[in-house]
Amino acid sequence: MADPDSAGGSEEAAAPAGKESAVASARSVDIGVSLLLLGFAALMGFDNWRSGAGWASDGPKSGYFPFYLSLLLGAASLYGLVKSILDRAGAATAFVHREQLRRVLQVLVPTFLFCLLTQWLGIYVASFLLIAGFMRYVGEIAWWKSLLTSFLFAAAMFVTFDVAFDVIMPKGPLEALLGF
Repeated sequence: MADPDSAGGSEEAAAPAGKESAVASARSVDIGVSLLLLGFAALMGFDNWRSGAGWASDGPKSGYFPFYLSLLLGAASLYGLVKSILDRAGAATAFVHREQLRRVLQVLVPTFLFCLLTQWLGIYVASFLLIAGFMRYVGEIAWWKSLLTSFLFAAAMFVTFDVAFDVIMPKGPLEALLGF
């Protein structure tokens, strides 16, 4: 029987040690998110004001409700920003530690690449690469098992979507080469 820790381990799932350095404080993340939302509210407010935030003879113009929602979002963002700036305790509270960020990026970066690669390679090849990569590098599963599982999953997706349900999925050069 295999050791349960060898497949990606429960050791990594443990909470980070108190000595581990924080990548970002809760206060800095709160300030950053508040500024980002404030910028979004300003952009949406400007765009909806430009497209018409008033009343016409037959009722509100297209930007009326979104404009006032952007004002509400802007007010909430300002409140969050002021609260975060005044919160001195948040500066000492860690938002994310280095090991936690590493684990998040282990999923985020390949998923982002999957979305990009789907545009050029198609959904089936990109799915094959994503699953094989996750199984091998994150799950530390043998290459042959990773490749076999990825191939079977991509084949099952193809049969389900393209053959059984006749759903149009993004295809790439490999599918074109094979005549699909």
